[in-house]
Amino acid sequence: MLIDLWNFIGGYFYDVFVLKLDTWAWVGLVAQALFTARFVVQWLASERAGRSVVPFSFWLLSIGGGLMLLIYALYRRDPVFILGQGLGVFIYLRNLQFVLKERRAARSEA
Repeated sequence: MLIDLWNFIGGYFYDVFVLKLDTWAWVGLVAQALFTARFVVQWLASERAGRSVVPFSFWLLSIGGGLMLLIYALYRRDPVFILGQGLGVFIYLRNLQFVLKERRAARSEA
């Protein structure tokens, strides 16, 4: 029984990580890496400041990774992923607008 389970699990991972690893899977992996990098950037900026900080690069990585993941989801025809990333990209763009507006206001005051 354990051998059968081991063979099943091994076959599953072989199918997912070898047979299905095509160009689009690589696009998805790169997109996910970008998307994940934003949390590393945010964490490092917060550690340096000693408080919670959301750097400008967080929003750029969010938009880049989110758009790539949306394209990947559209290609894969995944409705859950499409809706999730589509809304996310809209929110990231809106937050970027707020950041840019705040920066322009700060420059005008200086």
